[in-house]
Amino acid sequence: MKLAPIDWILIIVFFSIVLAIGIIVSKKSGKNTSEYFLSNRSLPWWLLGFSMVATTFSTDTPNLVTDIVRNNGVSGNWVWWAFLLTGLLTVFVYAKLWRKSDVQTDMEFYDLRYGGKPAHFLRGFRSIYLGVIFNVMAMAAVTLAAIKIGQVMLGLNPIQTVLIAGTITVAFSTLGGFRGVVYTDFVLFFVAIFGAVGAAYYLVNLPEIGGLSKLIQHENVIGKLSIFPDFSDTEALIGIFIIPLAVQWWSSWYPGAEPGGGGYIAQRMLAAKNENHAVGATLFFNVMHYALRPWPWILVALASLVLYPDLASIQTAFPNVEESKLGHDLAYSAMLTKLPSGLLGLVLASLGAAYMSTISTHLNWGSSYIVNDFYKQKINRNASEKELVNVGRLSTIFLMAFSALFALFLTNALQLFDIILMFGAGTGLIFILRWFWWRINAWSEISAMFASGMISILLNFTSLSTLLFDHQTNNEIFVEGIFPAWSKFPIVVLITSIVWVTVTFLTKPETDETLRRFYKKTTPGGPGWARILNTFPDTSFIENENKKKWTVPSGILAMILGCFMVYGAMFATGNFLYGNYKLASGLLLLVIFSVFLLIKLWKNNKISTR
Repeated sequence: MKLAPIDWILIIVFFSIVLAIGIIVSKKSGKNTSEYFLSNRSLPWWLLGFSMVATTFSTDTPNLVTDIVRNNGVSGNWVWWAFLLTGLLTVFVYAKLWRKSDVQTDMEFYDLRYGGKPAHFLRGFRSIYLGVIFNVMAMAAVTLAAIKIGQVMLGLNPIQTVLIAGTITVAFSTLGGFRGVVYTDFVLFFVAIFGAVGAAYYLVNLPEIGGLSKLIQHENVIGKLSIFPDFSDTEALIGIFIIPLAVQWWSSWYPGAEPGGGGYIAQRMLAAKNENHAVGATLFFNVMHYALRPWPWILVALASLVLYPDLASIQTAFPNVEESKLGHDLAYSAMLTKLPSGLLGLVLASLGAAYMSTISTHLNWGSSYIVNDFYKQKINRNASEKELVNVGRLSTIFLMAFSALFALFLTNALQLFDIILMFGAGTGLIFILRWFWWRINAWSEISAMFASGMISILLNFTSLSTLLFDHQTNNEIFVEGIFPAWSKFPIVVLITSIVWVTVTFLTKPETDETLRRFYKKTTPGGPGWARILNTFPDTSFIENENKKKWTVPSGILAMILGCFMVYGAMFATGNFLYGNYKLASGLLLLVIFSVFLLIKLWKNNKISTR
């Protein structure tokens, strides 16, 4: 498709602003690693909150949502909506603990919480395992979305898209460091949200669709609208609703939704001015991420079912798209080709914003692991700050190149989402409990990591998978296995949990000295630390800790209220769009009541400080 001059002007102005920000902050960002990766721990909650939201405003997210809606309906989104529980638990329980730990990265946590060679191994190995391997997979999914947008909307081949998008992103990421990432995220967020909302409004009102009221009554759409799965469909109910809410949110590691916080979310909490700013940033992020953003993408996905009801219709409309990239997620890009000049330029700029925000965050985050937790610990302990910053910049370029190459071999975003989710299955409970139970040691995490990985490989990529679980062949023939398909994830969680709990009790606990050091630094409190607390030589410290009220119960109460608030806002919005005004109004009252109780709890100072 051809872009009008106004479209090119909007795109060029936007990219120029982003590059300018990276260049302006480059001198300050290059002073030392604390500045390059954490902005010297000086950032306010609102700026960090916008940065978290912008980071998850990725180019692959609307594609993923479109894929889910077209295959499983709106209710299929529970596969990621369930992570709200993880996010709010991080807000009200773990954010302040992360900030008090004062570590440079969440990998450095291992040397604080554990001790000896197992802790050093865990820190070094996971810095590569997560910072390089899983990080590259996540970035590849984002780059794949950019490739599809480039093919459908601009007629670019995959290599051209990768070179253009990657070069601009790596330039400002390398120059500006974390401060450049956060500052540009603030700009990128507003461009991305205006683009998403503007596209949804225009596309729903296309003559072929006829507006919102006709859309939700269309025969291709009406069966996809429900926010909850059909309770008579046992397979769908368990697979896309019960498993995410009952098991997935607490048991699985996923970038940006780690139980107990971690990854680039932890990086932003660690960069906050203080504990309260860390709490405020993560709360702001979760409200915006779940309550505000899903519906523009969902509406476009539903509209796509009218114009492109199946893959054949997409292929017919866009014959130049490579067959290996053809999938339901392509429907989002296909719909955007209907936009008029001006709005098209804004939306393309918004997609560029989403891409750059996510990739720049992953680059800086992954690079922080390589520098702080691998190079500095394993290669050159005496490296100067200047050398470490240069290594960070080189690793940024390496990560970009590696992820771009990997993206060329992928087909759709959902396949990587499922793989990453499965590989982290069963490890999440450790990330939740390690702050509050002294008995967990480095071997607990090592055994969980390897067990989860090996079991996932066996149950997903070997003949054991076809033998054990129900599945469909390429010819759409249903083959019955020993277990239903939905049971694969909980089986991985169960076996992994048995392994790490067994290993925990078969291996020695961390030394009392190590555990006392960790407790004094973070003061998590609770009955899980009673034995260690009583070993402190300073009796006044013990008495002071025993007098304090443990804040985790009130934090969990706040998490529950937060879920009512955010889910209520999200479902109220959906029901207003569907025309269910009475139900929407009732949900809005629930949101207001939840906000009132949450503010009251906050004012009582039971959440943000201990």
